[in-house]
Amino acid sequence: MQQIVDFFQYLLNSEEIIRTGGLIVVTLIVYIENGIFFGFFLPGDYLLFLSGVFAGTKLLNVPLWLLLLCIFSAAVLGSLTGYLTGYYFGGRLQSRPDSLFFKQKYIQNTRDAFEKYGSSALIVARFLPIVRTFAPLLAGLIHMRFQLFMLYNIVGGAVWVIVLVGGGFFFGERFPWIVDYVQWIIVFFLGVTTFTVVRGYLNARKEAKTREV
Repeated sequence: MQQIVDFFQYLLNSEEIIRTGGLIVVTLIVYIENGIFFGFFLPGDYLLFLSGVFAGTKLLNVPLWLLLLCIFSAAVLGSLTGYLTGYYFGGRLQSRPDSLFFKQKYIQNTRDAFEKYGSSALIVARFLPIVRTFAPLLAGLIHMRFQLFMLYNIVGGAVWVIVLVGGGFFFGERFPWIVDYVQWIIVFFLGVTTFTVVRGYLNARKEAKTREV
């Protein structure tokens, strides 16, 4: 049991993932988190940012172009996997009971994002935890046109990766002492994530009450 707990603690520790797993593990986690429904809890935004920081300080000894290419490919392919899963197995997901790794409210929150932003929700969703994982699933579930999905998938993936990995690399290269404050970077991203999720939840409840009235 302790080994399982240690494994999940490792998955949630972005710094440890980058230091010990390197580019391969980072790429795999980005792939899973971007479209496999049980991967919604994995680190996303701050994993990308810290990857850029570590590459900028040479603690992760890979060139920037390779880091960007691998993470971008993982993000696009992960979302494509989610789209195909929703397209062919969406009915099962809608009837799936709540569990530790899946709750129907995740699909409903993602549906609300689509109603608010339209197809461009696939771009906005890249910066929204949980929604990022379920957006391609829902796109497949509603049978969004494949060409349109891939357009938003590629554009959203490129923006997400360039902003976070590129931004992290810039800070790591210009301000190498930033690696001494990794914990605070994670706290900052967790704070932003929590605020975003809570605000989305409260807005959804408010809109639901408005519709009831």
